[in-house]
Amino acid sequence: MREWYFTLHLQEPLTPEQSDFLAGLERFHDGQIGLVESPGHAEFSCLFEAETLTEAIAEALERFDDFPGVLVRSVEIDHFALRENDMATPAVVPAPQ
Repeated sequence: MREWYFTLHLQEPLTPEQSDFLAGLERFHDGQIGLVESPGHAEFSCLFEAETLTEAIAEALERFDDFPGVLVRSVEIDHFALRENDMATPAVVPAPQ
């Protein structure tokens, strides 16, 4: 098993009702997935243990099954996560200048 770091970007920022609903969802309070909000934007920072990145992302997305009206727009693996995930190569991440 490996630890995988990635970010899930939401289609829309959370409404106050969705934020209240999220507060009651235990599956979002185990330290594997955390909400990051800024004006006009919401995302979840994720750290999951799985055999593959695909399995880790699928596990994270399953948590949204019971979260009405919240849609994940994209999955991002930034250059820091590529390094943490042991996926950074000169072909994927430009060499530092």
